[in-house]
Parts: sequence; C-alpha cells; structure tokens
Amino acid sequence: MTVDKPWLAQYPENVPKTINPDQYESLIELYEECFNRFRMHPMTICMGVTHTYGDVDNASLAVAAWLQAQGLPKGSVVALMMPNVPQYLPTMIGILRAGYVCTPINPLYTGRELRHQLNDSGAQVIFVVDNFAQALEQVIEETNIKRIVLSKMGDMMGLKGILVNTVIRQVKRLVPKYNLNDPKYNVTKFPEVLKKGKNLPIQAPKTTLQQKAILQYTGGTTGLSKGAVLTQRNVVAAAMQSEAWYRPVTSGINEVYINMVMALPLYHIFAFMLSLLGMRSGYTFILVPNPRDMPGFIKTLSKQPFHIFPAVNTLFKGLLDQSNFKDLDFSSLRITQAGGMAATEQTAARWLEVTGCPMVEGWGMTEGVAGGTANVITDRKFNGTIGIPVPSVDIIVIDENGERVGMHQAGEMCIKGPNVMSGYFNKDNSNDFTRDGYFRTGDIVSMDEKGYFTLLDRKKDMILVSGFNVFPNEIESVMLDCDGIVDCAVIGIPDENQGEAVKIYIVPADNNVTKEVIKEFALENLTGYKCPRHIEFVSELPKSNVGKVLRQKLREQHMSNNPQTL
Repeated sequence: MTVDKPWLAQYPENVPKTINPDQYESLIELYEECFNRFRMHPMTICMGVTHTYGDVDNASLAVAAWLQAQGLPKGSVVALMMPNVPQYLPTMIGILRAGYVCTPINPLYTGRELRHQLNDSGAQVIFVVDNFAQALEQVIEETNIKRIVLSKMGDMMGLKGILVNTVIRQVKRLVPKYNLNDPKYNVTKFPEVLKKGKNLPIQAPKTTLQQKAILQYTGGTTGLSKGAVLTQRNVVAAAMQSEAWYRPVTSGINEVYINMVMALPLYHIFAFMLSLLGMRSGYTFILVPNPRDMPGFIKTLSKQPFHIFPAVNTLFKGLLDQSNFKDLDFSSLRITQAGGMAATEQTAARWLEVTGCPMVEGWGMTEGVAGGTANVITDRKFNGTIGIPVPSVDIIVIDENGERVGMHQAGEMCIKGPNVMSGYFNKDNSNDFTRDGYFRTGDIVSMDEKGYFTLLDRKKDMILVSGFNVFPNEIESVMLDCDGIVDCAVIGIPDENQGEAVKIYIVPADNNVTKEVIKEFALENLTGYKCPRHIEFVSELPKSNVGKVLRQKLREQHMSNNPQTL
C-alpha cells in the first residue's frame, strides 16, 4: 500500500493493513469451517431457546437438500422474508449451500414493494413467516414465485414454540388473515422442509468466490429499489475486515462464549455482515425478533451477559429512555458499534455514562456489505467522524470534475476494496464507478491529515430514517397515485428519535384532501419507516426552469420556519 494513505499509521498494532479473502475457495467453505470448529458452541439464543452451531449446520443442510429436490437450476434466486427468529440463519445458509442466491426481504414491506423485489430479482421460491403472508398473498399472482415455504415464529423453538405461536396468533393477534391454501401456490410448511430435507441427498455444488451470493436491495433514486450483486468474495472480505478491526478488543475477552446482541434485523446488510463476523469467531447471537418492544428487549438483555452490541442510534436512544435500562449488568460489554445512521454526540455521551462502554461509529453501505470506514475500536472518546478505512479498503475524495481534492476539502467519497460489489443487478452501472474503478458513494466527505473522514452531506436526496435508506422519488411516485394530490415533494427533516423523518409537501386538488386520508394511503402503500410523519399543504412547489422540484429550497424553508430543529 502506498504512502498516500495516512490512515494506515492510525491502525492499532494487531490490526492487519490488508486481508485476504482468497484464502477461502468459497463462502460455503467459510461456513463449514465455522460449523466444524464450534460445533457444540451455542450459536443463537431466542426467547430462551438455544441452538448450537451443530444444530444450525444440520438444519441448513436439510433446507439445502429440500431446495435441491425442487429442481431449481443452479444460481436461481430464493427470497427470504423473516424477522430475527432461529430459522433465519439456517434458511439463508441453506439457500447458499444448495448453490442458489439469497435475496433478503424486509418483512414489513407492503405488497407493492414486495412485488418489485420479487419480480426484479426473478425469485422462484420464497421462505416467509406467516405474520407477513398477507402481503405475499396480495401480489403472488403477479410474480414468478412457484413455491412458498410458510413458517411460524416458533417453528424451531420446540415446546416453547407452541406457546410462542399460540400467543402470537391468539393473544397478540399478530398474524393477519391470509389465504394461500390453493394447491397452485405449492405451499410447504417449514417443519416439513426440515423433516423431508433430513432424509434427502445433498449434492455439494461447485462454488467459487466469484459467484453471486446475496442480492441485497437498496433504495433506488429513481423510485425503485436496486439489487446490489454481492459475490461470495465480497461477503467473505467484509467478514474478515470487521473481524480484524474488532481484534484489539475481542482478543482480550477471556469468556468461554462471546455474546453479540442481534437486535438489528438480519435482512439488513449491517446485521448480515455481523452474523458472518460472529460465526468466524464462534460468537453466540442473542436474537431479538422485535426490538421495538423495549420492555421485552430489556428483559432479554437481563438474562445473560452481552459483550458486543451493534445497533443504530435510534435503538440506543430508545433503550436509554427506559428507566430500568440503567439497572442492567454492563460489566461484560466491550464493544458498542454504532452504524446504519449517524450517531449523535448526546446519545454517545449518555451511553458511555450509563454502560461505561464507549460508542464506536463507522460508515458502510449495502454495496460494500456494510464495510467501509470505522473508528479505532479502542478509542474511548466520541469524535464525530466516521473513522478511517478498514483493511484493504481504499478511499479517494473527488470534485465534480472527477479530480482528487486536498485535505479538509469537501468532495464525493469513492471507495474500492474486495468487499465492494461489481455492480447492480440488471442495471447500467457505467455512471456508478470512476474511470479507475472506485464506486461513487454519493456521500460528501472531507479527510483530515490523519486519514479520518467526516461525513458532511449526501449528494443524493436520500433520507436516513433509523438506519434505513428512504428515497424521496419513490415516496413521491407512490403518493401521486392518491386521489386529490396534484403534486408533491418529499424531504428529510431532523428528528430527535430517528435521525431524520419524512416530510411531504402536497399541492391538493381541493379542500377535501385531509392529512388523515394521506396518512392512511401512505400506510397502505409504504413500509412504516417510509411514511411521511409531517404533512404540509402548499399552493405550489419551488421548481427549476426545467420543472425539477428544488428540494434544497424546501429544506431551507423548513429550517427557517422551524429553527428549533437545527
């Protein structure tokens, strides 16, 4: 590596400058190595039920054998739509072991969002928890799905699972009615998949690092989400980068088992990467299916020690706002990793005060398997930067002409590394990379003399709500279908709890259009975090001479009218 990378001098002694994903022939080899090394270790704990690495190995082989028996061509895409339940990891690993590509889906997606991802990815099989089957029922006729695997939340929890399923269905009524009984849908129950798969032969596919592993969808600036094609090499590299970065702290933990809190949803790229990092080191994942249930979350945390706690700022703040959170035992906590959205100085200071463990912030993206930059893991002081590039990552900062800018000068962050995808699925990628192969992130940063990067702005109009990308174009195109809306524009505004909230400006057709109608329409057509929390009626929108909405003008207008939100 050349001397123009000042960040290398900041690396702790036992963090390598580079990693080598090519030490593995495939991602499958990495998974199998973990299963063999840690066979008897607990791998997941969910609602008091533990599964070992051996249990997950066996379940994933059963899923793989069953999938192969369906006769899907190698390389086919299989969709996975589940929250953090014990069957998530065996299913995802089973899809990959069978020689297929996994596309994770946010279980809270509406029918419209689900339809787009299923059709764009070409998925033919979907594994779905029945809490979310209603959305699938709405769109299944308009997709290529040939087979459905239906799971219940408690399917891998033994006797406890029967209780969990009863409570979810009959007490909490969390399973909306659906009807997928028609034989043409080819529905199989998840326990049946495990039962049949156990007795079926499995053909180990010839896999390489160059093959697709994950088709991870990110918000699309044109209103439709885009599939980032993540190869097995991308995924292995990201796991190795994070593991190397954590080493100065993890190497000093002398406990028998290291527990990682997994409240981030596993379908999110940040959590997926952490699951791999954890597996390489034999960690136990404390699965939290519904982190919004704060009392339940705190109860879960009280039952066993936890050493590594990754989350988004919203989640950290939500816990700190619970009066009994401070009563937990934090003596084992060694790493608090903030990502997905900007961590605030106030939350970081409160967290350090309550837990005694500093919050370490980083930056990543779907297109780089959540890898990119991070602050040094042993730093105890919150510095407000997104840190320095992790091993084998190179970052340049360029101006609008594509020329590199100097220290402390603002420009677009462009990134290169073994974790960075080669492109989007079914898309022209020519404008997404620089001439010398760096991915253009769209984020505006500056770099100081030590190689630390500060995030200044986003080139795109993307809104970051609790760590999730929200794109104004998508919301605008959906909301324009609402009767009574002539025109609309969407911006992100500061929000104490979520980082940013969605605000929509609406030009109504007449006085009959109400905020209630708009909210209702949004809830029916958009996932909760994308729904506008603030609605303002206007007679016209500020536009350029070619008719483009000037969102910056709206942001300035909002700030001048609401100076307290600055």
